[in-house]
Amino acid sequence: MNRIRYMVEKEIRQLRRNPVLLRIMLVAPIMQLILLSYAANYEVKNLNIAVVDGDHTTYSQRLVGKFRYLTNFNMTGYLPNDKQARQTLLAGNADLVLVIPPHFERDLEKEGRAAVQLLLNAIDGSKAGIANGYATVIIRDFNADILAETRTVTPGAVQKLDVQNQYWYNPRLEYKTFMVPGVLFELLLLVGGLVSALNLVREKEIGTMEQLNVTPIRKHEFILGKSIPFVLIGVVLFTVGLLLGRFLFQIPMEGSIVLMYLFALLFLILCVGLGLLISTMAENQQQALFVAFFLLVLFILLSGLFAATENMPDWAQWLNAVNPLKYIIEVGRNVMLKGSTFADVSGQFFTLAGMAVGLLVLASWRYRKTV
Repeated sequence: MNRIRYMVEKEIRQLRRNPVLLRIMLVAPIMQLILLSYAANYEVKNLNIAVVDGDHTTYSQRLVGKFRYLTNFNMTGYLPNDKQARQTLLAGNADLVLVIPPHFERDLEKEGRAAVQLLLNAIDGSKAGIANGYATVIIRDFNADILAETRTVTPGAVQKLDVQNQYWYNPRLEYKTFMVPGVLFELLLLVGGLVSALNLVREKEIGTMEQLNVTPIRKHEFILGKSIPFVLIGVVLFTVGLLLGRFLFQIPMEGSIVLMYLFALLFLILCVGLGLLISTMAENQQQALFVAFFLLVLFILLSGLFAATENMPDWAQWLNAVNPLKYIIEVGRNVMLKGSTFADVSGQFFTLAGMAVGLLVLASWRYRKTV
């Protein structure tokens, strides 16, 4: 036990003598949590819309007015014809153009139907899809208003159907509520995996690893002594992240705090095990950085942090079976936002525990201690 304590003290002193690494571990993750939670937002605002009005009637003005007073749209003005509309899209001065054809009002009154056209700048396919969804809802709302005014209603028939939406777990539909639990655990992977790997490989480069190898310390004591400091730092960062999420981003905490810390501790052990495994395979910090960066990017992109895993192709979902970040993000969102209990997330717990044990066993096996 004393050997483990001495190893932990050595690691803490070594970290204190490396101010750059210490700042990376303490400051950078907090800044990333704040910046990513604000910047990584799929909500589309300030869409520039132009109008080609070929009808110039009351109905066409009412339809344009539906767009004019919404915060999602910025009205850039009217265009004389379709050719000018295409030039405006080409120049990037509008994200979408609403084209109202001639006889728009007449067709609505006499035939009960009319067509409008939406021209969208689809260079950014995601933005164009969301913009099209916004515009379609507005046009349907306008159509419902016109039908309510002009249609003859049969006595005794249902005149109106009200739909009431209830948004569970994220009633304000704020993207920060969705992002913060995921980003919080992504930062633990960064600290526990990348930074621990770089720190260990640095010892190889400066020669202190050889000095440790000739001491009486055993393999498991070495692994524990190297792991505990990074786990403790990760717990501190997790605490700060939870406080920021609760008080800065107003993220609800419906589930158990103890359960969150249990999973955070398990995930940190897994991440440090991954860092130790990388350090046993890499000969220098460049190799460790390359391997860790490759794994981190792969884990993050496939984890469901930015895109739903259900929409990924089959091969990506197979890869996700060994992606620890996927499981811990599910746990974070379910516990924090839905109030899930241990029984609800027990499958993720045992999966992560198996991964942690496997990584630590591999790291211990790969570590070659010479006496």
